[in-house]
Amino acid sequence: MKTDFTSIPVVDIAGLSGTAEEKATVVEALATAAQDVGFMHVTGHGLDPALFDALLAQTKRFFDQPLDEKMKVYIGNSTNHRGYVPQGEEVFSAGSKDLKEAYDLSRDLPATDPEYLAGNPLLGPNQWPDDAAFRQVVNAYYNAVFQVGCRLMGGFALALGLEENAFESRLTRPPSQLRLIHYPYDPSAHDAAGIGAHTDYECFTLLRSTAPGLEVMNQKGEWVDAPPVENAFVVNTGDMLELLSGGRFIATSHRVRKVAEERYSFPLFFSLDYHVRVQPVVPVADGLPAQSLVAGEHLAAQTMQTFNYLKQRVAEGRISLPESHVGLSVFGQEARHGRRGVSIQ
Repeated sequence: MKTDFTSIPVVDIAGLSGTAEEKATVVEALATAAQDVGFMHVTGHGLDPALFDALLAQTKRFFDQPLDEKMKVYIGNSTNHRGYVPQGEEVFSAGSKDLKEAYDLSRDLPATDPEYLAGNPLLGPNQWPDDAAFRQVVNAYYNAVFQVGCRLMGGFALALGLEENAFESRLTRPPSQLRLIHYPYDPSAHDAAGIGAHTDYECFTLLRSTAPGLEVMNQKGEWVDAPPVENAFVVNTGDMLELLSGGRFIATSHRVRKVAEERYSFPLFFSLDYHVRVQPVVPVADGLPAQSLVAGEHLAAQTMQTFNYLKQRVAEGRISLPESHVGLSVFGQEARHGRRGVSIQ
């Protein structure tokens, strides 16, 4: 892997729907970006820019409401991690509270879904505010971006020497979460974390944001700015893709630096189905152990270690971490640099 990247590459994925030669060019670019950087700006995705404009307008309207109104859909009211996240609710492994608020949702399954009724911690219905326009726009954006994720997953499958549809059967109803995140304007802001350093738990993330602030750790342990590109997704590899690729595509440590300007961010975390066992599909890189995890259990465990309301439920014995859980930040560059004395077990 390279150790000195100073910018984020741009990958045009339009060719994934083109000729065999065009597809091969895109797959090579995806593999290079995932292996050398772990972050990329993805263009050629085909989404109508009006979808994002509508999402941004509805998101601003939601967060502009009084706190009491937003707390009517507080995430702690749910049993499957859906709803409003107030500032200070989420704490990453560094221990600092994040300076943001959010609204979290996922695939909107019915309340009669058997998994939800059985107590699955991530599957089921969303907790929606009483706002039909908000619900319609957010759902439309979620569904469109999820389809982009499916195309990307096919590209990564090809990059690993598999058939393009190799993961299709494991993407039937995944707990792929969309977050609407708001960083308020702060004229006194200094260079402090808005979201603490972490890797994303899923295969990869598709992110749109309205302002700079995102930083990526390179292989030297240096932080590199990843400002937004017009009508492009920032895509970064996560824990599951690191496992699937045998360590070839490393989960990339990143953080959000605190900036003065108001900022909105929209990551969709693309996961495999809840019960899928994630393990290497290619030979494991030298120096890394062969490891596996269950997709949904990994997401649930990491979430339980991050959100205050879930940590309280664990402390009270109302819920339990999966037996196979791992700690926070055991993937990615920070773990490999040993910054917190952790290692992949």
